[in-house]
Amino acid sequence: MAEFKANTMKKSAPGSKGGLNQEIQARIGHQLRAMYDDVVRQGVPDRFAELIKRLDEPQQGEAAAVDSERRD
Repeated sequence: MAEFKANTMKKSAPGSKGGLNQEIQARIGHQLRAMYDDVVRQGVPDRFAELIKRLDEPQQGEAAAVDSERRD
């Protein structure tokens, strides 16, 4: 951990933009992928999928209004 902190605290060379070096960015990216890959693999719960499906279906009143607008 001390090495990690030392690497992040290094001063930038004159004229450079600063920020995190490539090694630190790669470590952060690897850790984020490891954390979120598990979440992605879980998929969408059935109850959320059903809610999304219901929201995507036009309501009966809306469908009639859309049809009449298309005819005009």
